[in-house]
Amino acid sequence: MRLGRPSLKVRLLVMLAVVPLITWFAVKPVRVVAPKLVGVSCLNASVCVDDPTRLVEAAGLYAEAVAFVPELLGPFKSKPRVIFCATQACADAFGLGARAAVTVGTWGTVIGPRAWESFFVRHELIHHAQAERIGTLRLLFKPQWFVEGMAYALSQDPRQPLTEPFESQRRRFLAWYGAVGKQGLWQAAREL
Repeated sequence: MRLGRPSLKVRLLVMLAVVPLITWFAVKPVRVVAPKLVGVSCLNASVCVDDPTRLVEAAGLYAEAVAFVPELLGPFKSKPRVIFCATQACADAFGLGARAAVTVGTWGTVIGPRAWESFFVRHELIHHAQAERIGTLRLLFKPQWFVEGMAYALSQDPRQPLTEPFESQRRRFLAWYGAVGKQGLWQAAREL
């Protein structure tokens, strides 16, 4: 008996099962969608830590940032999820590598061991707000002076000067923002 090719339905079902698994293992930042599977503990759907002894500190950083960012950019449409990694092993499980932190669209943010500072958390939640207002995919096509410059400038990052190209991006964003103003920010950003 000769077996024929699997039907289109069977092939689609196999793809639906395999693609998420491949993504989980190959694209580590996507793990923000299910952080408990990486071994972190979550206070709630919004704040997770790998070191439970630092949960109060993480919750404080989160609370400060979710109060600060909407004052500048308007309310969040969805409550940001932030995973606070006190260890490099945790950060590496989310694919952070040498980066201090990363935000994956509106799915979540990972704060690495050296980013447990209010301005870092604000910076990442500004990226969350950008993804909400502009769209995760559209944000990929916006100029870096806007994406990163905005996050460095509005987070009140105290480092002066930043390494390049980030200092130039911050300066360019501030000049642009001075011209469009807070009220015109999102409309002008969509048109970039």
